[in-house]
Amino acid sequence: MGVFDRLPPMDLMRSEKMCFVQLIIPAESSRVAVTYLGELGLLQFKDLNEDKSPFQRIFVNQVKRCAEMSRKLRFFSDQINKAGVRSSVRPALEPDIDLEELEARLGEHEHELLEMNTNSDKLQQTYNELLEFKLVLSKAGGILASSHNHAASAERELDENIYDNGVDEGNSYLLEQGMHQGSPGNSGVRFVSGIILKSKALAFERMLFRATRGNMLFNQAPAGEPVTDPISGEEVEKTVFVVSFSGEQAKTKILKICDSFGASCYPVPEEMVKQRQIFHEVSARLSDLEVTLDAGIQHRNKALESIGSQLWRWTIMVKKEKAVYDALNMLNFDVTKKCLVGEGWCPIFAKSQIKDCLQRATLHSNSQVGIIFHEMDTIESPPTYFRTDKFTNAFQEIVDAYGVARYQEANPAVYSVVTFPFLFAVMFGDWGHGICLLLGTLVLILREKKLSSQKLSSFMELAFGGRYVILLMAIFSIYCGLIYNEFFSVPFHIFGKSAYECREKSCSDAHTAGLIKVRDPYPFGVDPSWRGSRSELPFLNSLKMKMSIIMGVAQMNLGIVLSYFDARFHGNALDIRYQFIPQMIFLNSLFGYLALLILLKWCTGSQADLYHVMIYMFLDPAGDLGENQLFWGQKELQILLLLLALVAVPWMLFPKPFILKRLHKERFQGHTYRFLGTSEMDPDSEPDSARARHDDFNFSEVFVHQMIHSIEFVLGAVSNTASYLRLWALSLAHSELSTVFYEKLLLLAWGYDSLIVKLVGLIVFAFATAFILLMMETLSAFLHALRLHWVEFMNKFYHGDGYKFKPFSFALLADDED
Repeated sequence: MGVFDRLPPMDLMRSEKMCFVQLIIPAESSRVAVTYLGELGLLQFKDLNEDKSPFQRIFVNQVKRCAEMSRKLRFFSDQINKAGVRSSVRPALEPDIDLEELEARLGEHEHELLEMNTNSDKLQQTYNELLEFKLVLSKAGGILASSHNHAASAERELDENIYDNGVDEGNSYLLEQGMHQGSPGNSGVRFVSGIILKSKALAFERMLFRATRGNMLFNQAPAGEPVTDPISGEEVEKTVFVVSFSGEQAKTKILKICDSFGASCYPVPEEMVKQRQIFHEVSARLSDLEVTLDAGIQHRNKALESIGSQLWRWTIMVKKEKAVYDALNMLNFDVTKKCLVGEGWCPIFAKSQIKDCLQRATLHSNSQVGIIFHEMDTIESPPTYFRTDKFTNAFQEIVDAYGVARYQEANPAVYSVVTFPFLFAVMFGDWGHGICLLLGTLVLILREKKLSSQKLSSFMELAFGGRYVILLMAIFSIYCGLIYNEFFSVPFHIFGKSAYECREKSCSDAHTAGLIKVRDPYPFGVDPSWRGSRSELPFLNSLKMKMSIIMGVAQMNLGIVLSYFDARFHGNALDIRYQFIPQMIFLNSLFGYLALLILLKWCTGSQADLYHVMIYMFLDPAGDLGENQLFWGQKELQILLLLLALVAVPWMLFPKPFILKRLHKERFQGHTYRFLGTSEMDPDSEPDSARARHDDFNFSEVFVHQMIHSIEFVLGAVSNTASYLRLWALSLAHSELSTVFYEKLLLLAWGYDSLIVKLVGLIVFAFATAFILLMMETLSAFLHALRLHWVEFMNKFYHGDGYKFKPFSFALLADDED
């Protein structure tokens, strides 16, 4: 262990060191001080008023004022979007204003806009009514004119045939009265004209027919042009109708039905002269209203443009002010009611910057009393804070999606920068597909300034946020593709000639006649001659399966080694002795030994059956290995490793609970407490301990917890190693799918003489490659690599039960939604 003791501390691998601080701020400088802290963005306030509702806080009235101003700003934004006015990206330069002046200005703008909207709505309603009246005059006049013509022709026909057909005088009188559409003084027939939605016309007619028991005549005609609906503001299709009836009771029913269906009724005179006169008057009023409406819209748009030029600046100002008062509501008054007391967390490196901010706040507020800033002791676990940039942020988010690291816990994101894209590339390895992925990522990176200022779709937002992850995935895919020697499943002689040639120079079919080795092995990656040979699939299966096991064992060992550094960092000697050491022994006695056998078999070219070796290592440890022996003393080594693996299980299970029980007795029975430098002796220092926050030591709980942890590791060592075989399975699936697309789409189409067939085959191949191999396969390999990191790698050392450092920062307000 002395070698590890001389290593430098893992500063970049752990979260920033935090300290719990207290601020005592005079009331007159509190707002300025919190504002400066928000600009710095390195202090997380602790809420000292958790037991109070939002309406019982100190600065509730100021928060209400800011909320009301936010409502007005949202109203302005909605009005600007509704009017289609383009607000300025760069706000016009205006002198700074305080909150009171801004509040007054927002109130004036809101009152002005509401008044303009009211006047505009009234004018628009009048315009819509006049337009409907004009349409009714136009269409209903035609309906009435045709009715009159029909009635006149019916009268003439009646006069000619009345004596010939023997119709009595009473019936002829009733028929004559039914044909007349005149005034009620001349005949008993009246009419109601109006306009209704086209979708309601059929139901409207049925209702009229039932209400009048068929004693009405319904005529309708399309309005001819869309009319603006006063409620929705959308243009709708309407129908002009004329209902002819007789009697005052029928009129009352018809008007009630018109009202219930939302139909608008307009009076239409029967005389054509009066119709034309009213039509011209209505047209003239419509022209005047159009001019007035256009002028009102222009005036309103100018007002909205003026507001829009400052809207972003005002919104940020109000958000900052509201955030300041929300932060002040987390503070408490002291006994004298003259100072505000606040507590919170900050990184140790930020203490000097916070002190400078507080000094500037004191000077700026002209306070006679300075702000007190000092550290405090606390038993609470500090928040976790990693300083990231645009490159490392995506990797950190991948780890945080599993769980936020405990304070000062080893950060898996540092290793994931390399291991995550590499494991993805093992499954996705094809340097043709990797180049396509690289080109797409470079477009996102080169346009990142433009794209970062735009609102993207959910898929594009994910791709843009992880652009540097995809960049490394593409680079590693090109590397693994060169190792597999696959370019859209086609091998190339990039690094020289193949090591194999045909047996005879006259041989034309190398795949059927067989190949012989004539020169040194291919210098880099898989020899291109394996492609299409009869032994291609068994060879690649063996290669990728064994490679997956080696990578899995290596990454699991890395996880266990990181658990040692974690235990050493926190001074936890018990975890080193009774978890790290037996875990390393158990894993490497079985699967580390398997990885060693794979490497030896590759290096020596042995034909040993490793399945047989591993199975009979358990079934018959003392049996003769025969042809499966790879080195001298292999049998004795296997017996030793098997015994070590068996010893490691009770080593993990029994000692730790009993040692903890003895330490508890020494601590609480008055015996001399012997400090062993382990955090597990303090029940409050380990949040996930079975004894956390309890004075009573429950041995059964500790033992069960340790037993579960031990069984989980033993079974997980087998299942996790098998889980890494997904690297082999997905790599093989990607390669075979790519081969199918190449041979069954592209080559098949290229075998035809028709240019159209070739073009169609090329297009289908391109779409299949883009949507299946570059999108679906990328997502599949990404998810499998994610699982290998979350489950197989991180569960060896990572607790992930911390909480994020969320400082009070104005820089985060742009991403927040009210």
